[in-house]
Amino acid sequence: MTEPFHPYQELATALLPYAVQHDDGAHDAAHLKRVWKNASAIQRVEGGDAEILAAAVLLHDCVAVEKDAPQRALASWLAAEKASRILAKQGWPENRIAVVAHAIESHSYSGGIEPESLEAKILQDADRLDSIGFVGVARCFYTAGRMGSALYEPADAIGETRPLDDRRFALDHFYTKLLKLAGSFQTETGARLARERDTRLRQFLENFRAEI
Repeated sequence: MTEPFHPYQELATALLPYAVQHDDGAHDAAHLKRVWKNASAIQRVEGGDAEILAAAVLLHDCVAVEKDAPQRALASWLAAEKASRILAKQGWPENRIAVVAHAIESHSYSGGIEPESLEAKILQDADRLDSIGFVGVARCFYTAGRMGSALYEPADAIGETRPLDDRRFALDHFYTKLLKLAGSFQTETGARLARERDTRLRQFLENFRAEI
């Protein structure tokens, strides 16, 4: 069986203790493994420095900020700062640390920073792929449960006559964010994979709405 961070298992062993220091099941070690699988699939086609990408994947969520926290928009910046310190202690050169840090800082949807390097574009795509499709559905409802949100507003489930509020209703998050993600991918390969997952996302939503 192939190691989950192949061929950078040694790097993963060194960085994983710093990578997951919280109890958020939507951003746990399994999430990192899925993002690396996505990133590897994109990198094999698009190119880029795979070791830098592996470090960025492993550390992109090393600072945990809850989705409903006031400082949520700073999460990726805080993670980039922490990742830089970790990699410096690992003996990484400053120029490579800077590339990793930019990838981490620009991966976040809420951060709003445009990725400039190829590695940053791949990380953003790989992370967003885990937010759509069936895994994205599961993560959405898991996070809503952590926040104490209801599943949906029974009087108006899709927000036809009220403002959407994804802090109160899990279903609203589909309309405020998830259904928009497929059009925001940076690489051709990422965009192709996103279209496949977006189809699954919409299929789930159609069937969920039919049931309620």
